[in-house]
Amino acid sequence: MTPEMPETRKTPEMPETRKTPGMTEAPKTLGAPGTPELCDTCTDERGRERVRHGTALFPVACYDTHLSRYPVSWHWHTELEAVVVQQGSAVFAVGQERCTLRQGEGILINSGVLHAAWSEDGNGTAQEGGPQNGGLKNGGLQGGASRECGAQHTRLWSAVFHARLVAGSLDSVFWQEYLQPLTADSTRQYVLFNGKEPWHAQALCAVETVWKSCARPAPGYEFEVREALSRLTLLVCRHHAPAQTGIPERALREEERLKQMLRFIEENYAAELTAAQIAQSARISESECLRCFQRTIGTPPSQYVKQLRVQKAAQLLAATGRGVAEIGALCGFQDASYFTKTFRERKGCTPSEFRQRSREGAAL
Repeated sequence: MTPEMPETRKTPEMPETRKTPGMTEAPKTLGAPGTPELCDTCTDERGRERVRHGTALFPVACYDTHLSRYPVSWHWHTELEAVVVQQGSAVFAVGQERCTLRQGEGILINSGVLHAAWSEDGNGTAQEGGPQNGGLKNGGLQGGASRECGAQHTRLWSAVFHARLVAGSLDSVFWQEYLQPLTADSTRQYVLFNGKEPWHAQALCAVETVWKSCARPAPGYEFEVREALSRLTLLVCRHHAPAQTGIPERALREEERLKQMLRFIEENYAAELTAAQIAQSARISESECLRCFQRTIGTPPSQYVKQLRVQKAAQLLAATGRGVAEIGALCGFQDASYFTKTFRERKGCTPSEFRQRSREGAAL
């Protein structure tokens, strides 16, 4: 039986959508055609995103993410995700792997894979969300505190799509010969499009075609989107073969445990949390909990919780008119002075300054 968890305070409801600057009126359904936007990362009881990407009839959504202001917290979803860096530099974390992508480069993240992303500042250091120690691929970057209020602008275009949009039915050759082997392959957690292979340019073009078609839909744009995603899938299947050796069973087991703990934190970040409680949620020891966080996220669970609270507070500051102290309390900071101090350390400005700059668009 699952051990009984201590009673905790309900996490405050976060705004589900946010209108991206420069876009038209926010749609009723996330990712509706004509309005690519930024979506908050909220998870369900299994730790997967609650957000529906697109609709049941057309399961794809496109997002314009301003990463300098809103890092993408650790999460996963059943859909695949294709991303192109439009401006600046971004660090992508996929499981225990790290890679830095520059403007014009991209990545495809497979179904069910734990991942996160944050901006890299102009000095080549990772901003909030990154590991506090350990090297990163493509530059050996070191994580550190964020200075988002004065950071360079990092912008991503992303398309999140369900495999069935390309595959059609489970009886189709597209599913059985291409999508099913791809999404079930634990050795292909992600594919980089960094220009080192000739076909990368075609893959990046396909992602941008999807994004632009959804942003400015014309009659029949659904065919263009499906064709571009089919082309992207074929390129990956044709040129990116599975690894010769699979991911160790221990690593897969550790990722599942980490997903359980991240889910628990997402549901209870507003309450007092200890490493023991977080470990208990995955039925592991406190020492194993610390090792899991350090190996994959690169920071202790206590620091991850603090980081998440600050990011949730930033979302509320930008999207609501609630008082600063109230927002701090809702996000787990019962002392207003400590909230302001922690927020300034992470964001490089006070909560009030962040709210003002968010409204003025200066943080972009």
